[in-house]
Amino acid sequence: MARIAVLTGGSTPERTVALAGAAKVSAALRANGHDVTVFDTIEPGPLDAGLERQRLGRSVGTRPPSLAELRELEAREDLPALVAGELGSHDAVFLVLHGRQGEGGEVQELLEAAGIAFTGSDARSSRLAMDKDESKRRFRDAGIPTPEWLTWPARQSDIEELGLPLIVKPSRVGSTVGLSLMSDRFDLDSAVGKALTFDDQVILEQFLPGREYTVGVLEDAALGVGEIVPPDVIFDFHSKYTPGRAQELFPAEIDPDLEKRLRDLALAAHEALELRDFSRVDFRLDAKGSPYCLEVNTLPGMTPTSLLPQSAAVFGISFQDLCDRMIRAALARAP
Repeated sequence: MARIAVLTGGSTPERTVALAGAAKVSAALRANGHDVTVFDTIEPGPLDAGLERQRLGRSVGTRPPSLAELRELEAREDLPALVAGELGSHDAVFLVLHGRQGEGGEVQELLEAAGIAFTGSDARSSRLAMDKDESKRRFRDAGIPTPEWLTWPARQSDIEELGLPLIVKPSRVGSTVGLSLMSDRFDLDSAVGKALTFDDQVILEQFLPGREYTVGVLEDAALGVGEIVPPDVIFDFHSKYTPGRAQELFPAEIDPDLEKRLRDLALAAHEALELRDFSRVDFRLDAKGSPYCLEVNTLPGMTPTSLLPQSAAVFGISFQDLCDRMIRAALARAP
């Protein structure tokens, strides 16, 4: 039995996603016999049993927290103090966090400096994967197809060359928060303004009209391929977290050649970013049916119905076993 700290919450638009995942992860770790304490990044110490049930018992909701709520949470958050406090008395930290602070290297860098083992990729690779511009450059260098893109600000001639429609999104935010599908060039200022609300770096990406797939990676092996069938063109926050709104088909009903191609590309993307332990890689097909890598998530959602656990289940890996393999990889790095 190990003493595990589950670190969750955060002050990002994906806060409710993290809390929902932490409820399932902490239960799975306890079922595996570990001594688990839950920490919310906006609190100075561990959550007592009552507050844990209250915080982690909420649903994700169909909208992210408001900007006002996020600003208030951010003012209360003191990650350096939290890491320097009680986290170090645990054998390892299971990260159930999203957004720039949670999966973009900030928490990872603090934990590394304190000599505390944690789940997932190191700080450098986490920063790289979170930055969509930098990660897409890595994909291109590694020969992994990825949609053409520009960073904002961009010349009008370059935008016209990229063509319409375009995806406009924050570079370092997940769950499609701040994302727009732009079909009219007159909508550019509005779309960029929306993205800038959540990040000071924005990318304009070629929109691919084909089907959407996702592949989990665990311990240097690609897992099952899933197909995402949203009710609208984009698999947005509302579609992701409203029960029954989108279809998530695991395993995807595709021909073996495409399945192999997606799994090979997922592992190649994971390796191109020098990630460790696990990740989830998202793809979209172009009009000819060829897959292109959109992005890699280093701390994917962690409820049993989240995409990475569903990808693992295709290979017979239960949610409880998945959590156990994640924490054992971290414990193997503990001092």
